[in-house]
Amino acid sequence: MAVTGSDLSVAKEFLIKGELVAIPTETVYGLAGNALNEKAVLSIFEVKNRPAFDPLIIHTDSLKKVAIYVSDVPEKARILAEKLWPGPLTLLLPKKDIVPDLVTSGLDTVAVRIPDHALTRELLAQLSFPLAAPSANPFGYISPTKPAHVEQQLGDRIPYILDGGECEVGIESTIVGFENDETIVYRLGGLDINEIESLIGPVALMPHSTSDPKAPGMLKSHYAPRKPLHLYRRDAITPGDAGTGYLLFDRYLDGVDRRYQRLLSPGHDLKEAAHNLFAYLRELDGLPVSEIKAELVPASGLGLAINDRLQRASVPA
Repeated sequence: MAVTGSDLSVAKEFLIKGELVAIPTETVYGLAGNALNEKAVLSIFEVKNRPAFDPLIIHTDSLKKVAIYVSDVPEKARILAEKLWPGPLTLLLPKKDIVPDLVTSGLDTVAVRIPDHALTRELLAQLSFPLAAPSANPFGYISPTKPAHVEQQLGDRIPYILDGGECEVGIESTIVGFENDETIVYRLGGLDINEIESLIGPVALMPHSTSDPKAPGMLKSHYAPRKPLHLYRRDAITPGDAGTGYLLFDRYLDGVDRRYQRLLSPGHDLKEAAHNLFAYLRELDGLPVSEIKAELVPASGLGLAINDRLQRASVPA
């Protein structure tokens, strides 16, 4: 089983040897390997059982290092990077040949970000290579936001989990790309689109349902629990059979055992809801229930990303 600890020297040694390490970020825990080592990258796909046509995000700790791996940073991308990194923002940029095609699934762009987690940034600063790091879970399942989540799912397949505590944001990064002077959001995530538009103007939203993804996290079925998940409009859920779990926004259902209910945010706070989303889906998935009923949250700000994850989690793999 994987060892869980906060020793950067141990994590660094494994990564230099081409092995995989789970790392904390502000979004979710990542399954990290040397992005320039094709064997390590291949191991990421194998351990996650992730399809090779779904590209990976590479992580580093400075804009200076980003320039090593990308051939161009458009002005709008530079503005976003300077204002919003480190943070839950991924930029899709033209790649240099130093980045293996395996990382980008053969695309000529690479997804790159600087995570907002002090422990992982310190690790990245000590490495001479970036880390490819999709979420540290079996492909298609709920993303991990605690070290214990990683241990439960991948603990027998990796040597080390770098313990950085619970992830602050709780959902994956927002992915932004640029085509013909148009800014495109390829994946909704932990960065509110309003923050992006306040810096560079209007953006276009790319539908996520695709079997030919141009960026990570665009597949239709993803983030799903093992139990069937059914979605409802806000306040439209009614009590079901005894074997039903409930994921609710801010208030409990009357007449239902509260052990089988989870409130994303009793205070009606979308940041809190995003933080709790994956952890509560896991808890409900682990209960003796045959199905999960979930209600959509208000469709504004981070609510758009939360609903995006719920919609994809409700689609059978």
